[in-house]
Amino acid sequence: MTALTPARRIADQVQHLLGDGPFPQPGGWAHMGAVICDASFHARCKYEATLRPRLLRLQEAWPDAATVRGFQGRLAAHDLSAAMDLHSARKAATAHAITDLLVAKGVDTRDDLRAWLGERVNRAALRTVKGVGPKSVDYIGNLVGRSQVAVDVHLRTFAADAGVSGLPYEQLRAAYEEAAAILGHERGGLEHAVWRYTSGPVQPTASPPDHEVVST
Repeated sequence: MTALTPARRIADQVQHLLGDGPFPQPGGWAHMGAVICDASFHARCKYEATLRPRLLRLQEAWPDAATVRGFQGRLAAHDLSAAMDLHSARKAATAHAITDLLVAKGVDTRDDLRAWLGERVNRAALRTVKGVGPKSVDYIGNLVGRSQVAVDVHLRTFAADAGVSGLPYEQLRAAYEEAAAILGHERGGLEHAVWRYTSGPVQPTASPPDHEVVST
């Protein structure tokens, strides 16, 4: 009897626990200040209760930060931790570093960043920022409308329950991507559905459940 592949195991688990969908993909943000702050501040943060309301307020208070250059201008004049009311020097430093890198690379809008992330060399450049790993790069892609799988602890838990454990990040991401193809779902939509299922009532404080595009 042929052993099931990791992708097939995950696909079977999705069908068994989540059904056939549809699994809509989160929209992300149109405001680049919100994109950068979401990516920088979301770790170990209660998203719906704590971070998302602050991102919505940031958009309203800093409409000119809808572009990366506009956000950089705000950062030069304001304390980001105070503006977000989330006092983490490390996370604020990550936001500053991402902003400076994108400005240096000529990335200014959501569309710019979505296209820029399509190149491997650019994703590697983003990973040179302290605090940005492969999961963060994939997560940022989803925030600007790319359909990607950002593997976090919840996706690892779901895979382990399906009998898939111990895979390096890239291999597990590839297994989820293949599972999405097997089932005919968008990668980002399947990832989002798995995240919501696994993080739901048991662990409500992890990565963000929703990122609707909010125009300024």
